Amino acid sequence: MDALSVVTHLKDLSSDPLNRTSIVKDKSCLAGLILFLSHQEIRVVECALKTIAYLCENPCHHEIMRNELGMMVSLDNIRNRHDIADEIRQVARNIHSSLKPPVNVYTPESNLRKTKHQFFISSSIKRAKTITLHIHGLDNVERKNILEEALLRVKGVISFTFQIAMKRCTIRVKSDLTTESLASVIAETRVLQAQQVIKNESGNEIYVPLPKTDLPVEKNSCLPDYLPEEESPQKDVEKAITCPGLKESSGGSWINTAANFLTKTFYW
Repeated sequence: MDALSVVTHLKDLSSDPLNRTSIVKDKSCLAGLILFLSHQEIRVVECALKTIAYLCENPCHHEIMRNELGMMVSLDNIRNRHDIADEIRQVARNIHSSLKPPVNVYTPESNLRKTKHQFFISSSIKRAKTITLHIHGLDNVERKNILEEALLRVKGVISFTFQIAMKRCTIRVKSDLTTESLASVIAETRVLQAQQVIKNESGNEIYVPLPKTDLPVEKNSCLPDYLPEEESPQKDVEKAITCPGLKESSGGSWINTAANFLTKTFYW
């Protein structure tokens, strides 16, 4: 099975509104579609765009798709490409426009309400922050497990997700935990090194080297308990979870097939 076959079947599935929510909620399918947007073969790019356009028809999907790492940047790149047809670029423009967050309109009444409620809002309400790291050496599941174990032991880490194909790790931490501290913990693995991913003034992603800090990092004394294997809700991470509303005869099986292909191809 090649990339064009997978993205073509995903497009056919997404043409049915009953399948769209399952595709959007499947991280492998959504992230795979984003990677297809930068594929060398124009037919793959066009097919991925049409698939994403179908998924965008439901406004409830917009926030998930907008926040998926690389989505808006990839659409922006296609809009500015001159080696593809204007029709394809126009599709990318339409999707980019529909996914942009709504602009908040402030009226005197809304400003008054904000002033009234400000008494109850503490300046410490923002107690967490999100950090995106590029991890050198994160190229297989074994290294992912090493990084996972290291992060689980750091006090102040709330949650984290991986994108092995892009060697990315997105970490949500308490506001007092520094990025340099995370880099030091990752460096202690001796097989992984971290750089912070940020956007410059032009909106392009850049990697920022992180110096190793000598300050001690507070760690958890023990890891959290996990469910036994037979009670675990996810026994096989290689398989995509299909929502009950999906058509079992064709849709569900093909989403599983596509997700498995993307997982194995991009180490998701």
